[in-house]
Amino acid sequence: MWRAITRIPKTLDSLGQGVAVLPQQFQHSQLYNNNHNICSKTNYLSLHNQASLIRPKYRMSSAKPKVVFVLGGPGAGKGTQCSKIVERFQFEHLSAGDLLREERSREGSEYGQLIEEYIRNGKIVPVEVTCSLLENAMKNSGKSRFLIDGFPRNQDNLDGWNRQMSDKTEMQFVLFFDCAEDVCVKRCLGRGQSGSGRSDDNMESLKKRIQTYNNDSLPIIKYFENAGQVKRIDASPDADKVFQEVERVFLANGFQ
Repeated sequence: MWRAITRIPKTLDSLGQGVAVLPQQFQHSQLYNNNHNICSKTNYLSLHNQASLIRPKYRMSSAKPKVVFVLGGPGAGKGTQCSKIVERFQFEHLSAGDLLREERSREGSEYGQLIEEYIRNGKIVPVEVTCSLLENAMKNSGKSRFLIDGFPRNQDNLDGWNRQMSDKTEMQFVLFFDCAEDVCVKRCLGRGQSGSGRSDDNMESLKKRIQTYNNDSLPIIKYFENAGQVKRIDASPDADKVFQEVERVFLANGFQ
């Protein structure tokens, strides 16, 4: 179960500048008794240089946008809840995964094949690509409130955000959808059987996605939790019941 997050020491007293050094050994799910091949290492310097191709065209407004990070395992219901938050609190929903899938499908994209390989293997796309897509979407939206769904998913994501975006935005809190692993697996497989169109809604990809979540994302959630910035939501019940808790969190934090 993902709820049994391994206890780790507090690495930083608060979110600030610099790099957080996080432990790398976390217990894996029963799903991961077999090793899986992963795609080869990426030339990050090359990616950083190429990222200029998708740099934002416009400047953000003088008022810093308010950002809520939305995290949770695959199938925890992040997308469903984000849609409800958008309707109720007028946020702009930016899904890191959706932006990457759109870029993958965009004709002429230099990142298309790279993104496809990472997504298919359940790995996290290099931060140079993801941050550039997020910044571009934020600037083009004209909005001031953002839900950033599925990001930051690992230490590299967090460091990249701090380098590129932390001084341009106001991070409010992390909305963490905590859901039992068996429930998440059932939801993802059901979504795939219903024709979600996602290449990763299958058992092979799902095993890799959950392994990546356990290894890379749980430490980031714990990091934010140690900083007192996590709002934990039980995501196992039905969507309407979950949203009742979500709504209370946003109201308590001054959003109307």
